[in-house]
Amino acid sequence: MSSRTSPISQPITIRRAVARDAKRLTRLVQGSGAYQGKYAAAVAGYRVGPDYIEAHRAFVAVGADEHGGRVLGFYSLVLAPPELDLLFVADEVQGRGIGRLLVAHMQSEARSAGLDRLKVVSHLPAEDFYHRVGAVRTGTVFANPPAVPWDRPEFEFRIPSE
Repeated sequence: MSSRTSPISQPITIRRAVARDAKRLTRLVQGSGAYQGKYAAAVAGYRVGPDYIEAHRAFVAVGADEHGGRVLGFYSLVLAPPELDLLFVADEVQGRGIGRLLVAHMQSEARSAGLDRLKVVSHLPAEDFYHRVGAVRTGTVFANPPAVPWDRPEFEFRIPSE
């Protein structure tokens, strides 16, 4: 089994993001392999700042390691209008279930906030991931050059009550 698909061997904690996470989250976004080549411009100047973290429900997946915890991924839930704004998993740990953990946590947060559905505008390389974790394709968000010069799939997560 390759390291890209082996299960994560360390405990993972999902916690609320705090201001001191901002630089690490920004590096995760800007360094994402999904945003290389023709997609690089979309995140070149992107910044996840302390103000963003404070304004939204941002959560990080942290792995226990010799450095006292490493950010493996994160997501941001916007309540009005309900949307999964950001979801990133570090390239080196993709395929190990961290994205699924983050989505399950996001759904639980959405449910506790009283949401029954939320949308996500997907990056093209992430489209299959959203299908696998239960999102339903609802449409297409058309290109908006120069900011985003390509069409993007739009999905919806339906949040069942428990």
